Amino acid sequence: MIDQRPASLAQKTISIDKLLICRKEQGILRRLASQVAQLAARPIENEKRDLWFRHNTLEATRPLIFCDPENGWNEIITEAQMQCQGELAREWEMTLRKETFWGESMGDDRVIEPYFEVPYVYSESDWGMKETKIGGQNGGSYTWNSPLKSYDSLDQLHFPSISVDYEATATLASLAKKVLGDLLTVRLKGRWWWSLGMTWDLVNLRGLEQIMFDVYDYPDQLHQLMGILRDGTLAKLDFLEKNGLLSMNNDGTYVGSGGFGYTGELPQADFDSKITRTSDMWGFCESQETTTFSPDMFAEFIFPYQLPILERFGLNCYGCCEPLDKRWYTVRKAPRLRRVSVSPWANLADMADKLADRYIYSMKPHPASLAVPSLDQRRIRTELRRALQITRKCRVEIIMKDNHTIGNNPQNVIRWCQIARREAEAIYR
Repeated sequence: MIDQRPASLAQKTISIDKLLICRKEQGILRRLASQVAQLAARPIENEKRDLWFRHNTLEATRPLIFCDPENGWNEIITEAQMQCQGELAREWEMTLRKETFWGESMGDDRVIEPYFEVPYVYSESDWGMKETKIGGQNGGSYTWNSPLKSYDSLDQLHFPSISVDYEATATLASLAKKVLGDLLTVRLKGRWWWSLGMTWDLVNLRGLEQIMFDVYDYPDQLHQLMGILRDGTLAKLDFLEKNGLLSMNNDGTYVGSGGFGYTGELPQADFDSKITRTSDMWGFCESQETTTFSPDMFAEFIFPYQLPILERFGLNCYGCCEPLDKRWYTVRKAPRLRRVSVSPWANLADMADKLADRYIYSMKPHPASLAVPSLDQRRIRTELRRALQITRKCRVEIIMKDNHTIGNNPQNVIRWCQIARREAEAIYR
C-alpha cells in the first residue's frame, strides 16, 4: 500500500509504458467514480463549501472539522478491498475509494468535489548531495547519513532543477479523461511541494543533531546554507510560475497543514486566468525540525529565510507540529497570514489569546487518541470540550492528521468525527 502522507505527494514520476489501464480495471474505476459523482451532487456539499468560504474570511462559524487518517487509510481501505492490479489503476482506485469513504462514512466537513485531478509527471534533482536513508521499512523509524559533512563543501551544492515529462503528462491526462471524463471533470493540477519551510532539506543535508551544534559552532556558515536553500526555493517558484506550471489552490485544495483553500480573496484582481502566479495562491511554511531551537535562534536562523518566500503569496499558512506559542512574536510577521497551526504541544490558551478572531486557529488534537483498537471516548470528548471552551472566541478548525495507525479500526475515525461535530455544534449554539 502507498504512503498516504501529504508530504509524500510532492513528486510524481511514472514511465509512459505504465500509463495503461486494462478494460476490467477501467470498469472498477468507473463504478467508483460514479459513486463519487453522486456524492458530489448532494446539496450538503454546497453547504460545506459555503462554510469553508465563510470560515476562511474569518467569519464566525461553528468550528469546522477535517480528518485525514494519513497512513491510517491503509487500515480503512485494506489490501483485501483493492481490486485493481496495475500500479496506476491502484493509485486511482485508492483515490476514489478515499473519496467515497469521506463522503459516505467519515462525517467531517471535507467537501466531495466532482473532479478527478492528475498531476504533472516530472522529476526533480537534489541540491547536489543526497542523504542515505537507514531503516524505515514498512513505515518504521529510520535515520539517515547526512552528506554535507563540512561547510567547506558548500560550493558543491546547486539549486534543484525540475524536468517535466510533457508527453507522459499529456498521456496521463488523456487516459483519465478517456476512463473517467464523462463522470468527473478531469483537471491537470500541479503538486510541486507540501511545505516551503526548507528545514526538512536543511536537516537532510546537514543532520538534525548537527544543526543544533551549528548555531553555536558555525553560525555564519549556517546562515550561508539557509541563504542557498532560500535562493534555490525562490528559483523553483520562478521556474514554475514562468512556465505556467502552478495551479490555483483557492478551492477544495488542501492548504497548509490542514484546512482547505476556499476563498474569494484569491486570485489577485489582475489575474488573467492563463498563468497562475504565486501571488494568486495560498503559501505555506513550517519548521518542525527546529523545535529544539530557542525562539531567538528560530528568529535569527530560520524565519528570515522563509520570509521572502511567504512574501510572494496572496494568503499564507504557518506551522505544523511545532508549538508556535513561544515563536509567535516572530511568526506573526508573516505577510497576509491567515491560517496558524496550533499543535498538541502548544499552549492552547496562550495561542487563543494571540490569534483571537484575527487568524484561523487550526487546532491539531493529538493523533495518538486514534492509535488504539478502541477509543477512549470520554477522554476525547473531555479534551475537545476543554479546547473548544478555551478557543470559543477564535475562528477554529479541528484537524485530525499525522496518524500512523488507527488501531486497525476504521470506526475510530468515524466516531472521532461524531464526537468532534457534537462538541463543535454545542459550543457554537
